[in-house]
Amino acid sequence: MKNAEAATSLQKACELAEKTVGYKRLTALFDAGSFVAIDAYAKSETGFAEAAAGYGTIEGCPVYAFSQSSDLDGGAFSKVQAQKIKKVFSLAAKTGAPVVGIYDSIGGRLKEGADLLQAYGEILLQANRLSGVVPQVSLVLGPCVGTSAMIAACADFVVLSKDGELALASGAETSAEAAAQAGDAALVAETEEKAIAAVRALVTKLPSNNLETASFIEEGDAAAVPQAGASAKEAAQAVVTAGSALELTAAFGKSVYTAFASIGTGAAVGVVAYDGTLDADACAKAARFVRFCDAFNLPVVSFVDADKFTSLRAASMLSDAYAEATTAKISVLTGNAYGPVYIAVAGRGANADYTVAWPEAVVSALAPETGATFLWNDRLQGAENPVEARKALFEEYAKTEGSPLQAAAQGLIEDVIRPEDTREVLRRLVEMLASKRVSTLPKKHSNIQL
Repeated sequence: MKNAEAATSLQKACELAEKTVGYKRLTALFDAGSFVAIDAYAKSETGFAEAAAGYGTIEGCPVYAFSQSSDLDGGAFSKVQAQKIKKVFSLAAKTGAPVVGIYDSIGGRLKEGADLLQAYGEILLQANRLSGVVPQVSLVLGPCVGTSAMIAACADFVVLSKDGELALASGAETSAEAAAQAGDAALVAETEEKAIAAVRALVTKLPSNNLETASFIEEGDAAAVPQAGASAKEAAQAVVTAGSALELTAAFGKSVYTAFASIGTGAAVGVVAYDGTLDADACAKAARFVRFCDAFNLPVVSFVDADKFTSLRAASMLSDAYAEATTAKISVLTGNAYGPVYIAVAGRGANADYTVAWPEAVVSALAPETGATFLWNDRLQGAENPVEARKALFEEYAKTEGSPLQAAAQGLIEDVIRPEDTREVLRRLVEMLASKRVSTLPKKHSNIQL
């Protein structure tokens, strides 16, 4: 009799746990039937802990996750909830699996006082310790304000639904659009279902941990054939495998395009495209993306058609990110690539493994205007129309001294290729550099500009 009563009680508890918002969201995130709950019956102040946690698979890949249950005391953060989340981080570290955190909470359980502060601090510490070890993704489907927002933002990527709110203070602008424009959100989806689908798509692009190496399998055709005169972004979008590109942080730093995609192989690469003038936001966006790719051994393929930076600090930050990265780095110069931009993302200062240029590219250590002014200024003496003469001089410098053939002759680039050959060249380079290994000087870390 007692066994029957215990079984009935357990079944009722299980049914109640499975009805919570957090549990339902985790079952939607994972492959059907793969979710296994962790500490499902852990109790908080008034009932079940305000978050579900566990593990499962996404497209067959193991993933750990937790999800705050807004239907249990508003998902209020508590020490019991923190214990479940800490266990998720701990198991992910031991097994080398990604972590997904789903946020929807009214805030912290203030009655817990010092225990609450300690719980927040321990979660922040664990999230930071795992950074660069396994990929971390935050999915914000409701309120995520204050310290919870800090924890969510510690992840490598933040995904919001339109109902998601992300900010340090409740009085600040918390909308998903504001988070996207500030660069805090990598992806924004219209609905909860689409946001969960976006997280699944993102996780499948990423390696499970920083020790995993890419495996190569042949896959689909290119999205298009790149054409001469195309922007760097257009060139990047053309050469990747059709349907493989997942653009990130599109609303922030718009002169830089960042995406995970495939280029003739089944393995993902990080694609960065630079167009025009690069401001501080664009540099910060690119630098963080490159550092993520480096942490997880994803090759970085850079497409360049940019002429200048607007921020010295941000330019230094981007240069540091490229120089420090030991992952495979390939640059394709599709248009303007001179001065500090060339040096930072394509030249020897960027420690690029291989740099190619299209025939119409302008490749020079100096901008044509600067080079022609310093080196050929005497040719302007006596000109009847100085303005037109100066313009013609700049164009001549770009076509001669800035010619990609001249750059190749001087060792600034490795090859000059036709636009239509770009995909095949990149495919071979990515495969060739897959086994790249670099030993660096012993140090804790570099002091990158931030």
